[in-house]
Amino acid sequence: MSEKEVLAQRFEEHRSHLRAVAYRMLGSLGEAEDAVQEAWLRLNRSDAAVVENLGGWLTTVVGRVCLDMLRSRGTRREDPLYDQDGLVRLPDPIVSRADGLDPEQEILLADSVGIALMVVLDTLAPAERLAFVLHDLFAVPFDEIAPVLGRSAATTRQLASRARRRVQGAAPAPDPDRSRLRSIVDAFLAASRGGDFDALVAVLDPDVVARSDGGTLRPALLRRGAAEVASQAITFARFAEAAHAVLVNGVPGVVAMAEGRALSVMAFTIRDGRITALDILTDPARLARIDLGVLDGTGVTGQPGQ
Repeated sequence: MSEKEVLAQRFEEHRSHLRAVAYRMLGSLGEAEDAVQEAWLRLNRSDAAVVENLGGWLTTVVGRVCLDMLRSRGTRREDPLYDQDGLVRLPDPIVSRADGLDPEQEILLADSVGIALMVVLDTLAPAERLAFVLHDLFAVPFDEIAPVLGRSAATTRQLASRARRRVQGAAPAPDPDRSRLRSIVDAFLAASRGGDFDALVAVLDPDVVARSDGGTLRPALLRRGAAEVASQAITFARFAEAAHAVLVNGVPGVVAMAEGRALSVMAFTIRDGRITALDILTDPARLARIDLGVLDGTGVTGQPGQ
């Protein structure tokens, strides 16, 4: 093989890892692919022979690319979904069959990267997000992250610590028992279909938050509190009627279908047996890119943004 072919082969060995880093940084599968491709271009323009740790070098390069993309995104304010706490745009969900993930998804979703965590990461400042993602999720030392941010290692450590407190307070680690989570989701759907307000309130946390991202063509919706969310769930009971069981970022969720197309993807955050957050993607453009084979076992994942 030529020297360039060898370099390409070495890069491919790290591609899945780099996509995982970029997805956590950006919340968009399409932008994550763009960031990984940019890392490949930068590698080609560099003297790879002097790079001692290619994986580490590529990880920090992808981090730098993602940092620039986040800062640019903040300036452009693309597709905003506002709540009273700030700017929120639901991340791309990774939808897979209810019976499990494929090997590539396992890599992409390692460390329990549920929708709840991705939503919280989107509330962090770009520098905080980079410091937390690279250090806490991928064990990159602070003295290697600091040059990417143009900060000292001590300041970078403080950024990660601040981000960590935000994440731990808002995004609990998901219950590993999928069957227990599925039973709670099923109870929510059954109560929605039956219009049973009391049963809905019983399965919802008193401070539950429901967010809906409809893209540029549909209004974004935000609901807070068990009574308000329960009332909304009954209003949109047709989604529950058309629900198909899937995994959304590795956690039991549902895709609502009608006439062979996806109407919504619903992701649930559950703590202590109650639903604390319900994140609903209804953006037609992003839903159209979901592979509906996840519903019948003929396909693998739906990956919006690609």
